[in-house]
Amino acid sequence: MKKLFVGGLNFKTDEGALNEAFSKAGKVLSAIIIKDRMTQRSKGFGFVEMEDDAEADKAIEMYNNQELDGRRVVVNEARPMEKRF
Repeated sequence: MKKLFVGGLNFKTDEGALNEAFSKAGKVLSAIIIKDRMTQRSKGFGFVEMEDDAEADKAIEMYNNQELDGRRVVVNEARPMEKRF
């Protein structure tokens, strides 16, 4: 299992569209769009969990620096969130 960061998303892209797109690379376990707590508006990035590491690598190759819903997106392996002070 590998978690991917997807940045530069169109603000209108929803979790279903993200799941559908990444399903072309393999089995998606989850797809979430990060939203503003107050407005519930997309922050333009999200995370996709792929079942298989090879499929996750394929998704990176397929979508990194490519257009998704009219926006060029960045896709890479997610890193743990750094502590905020």
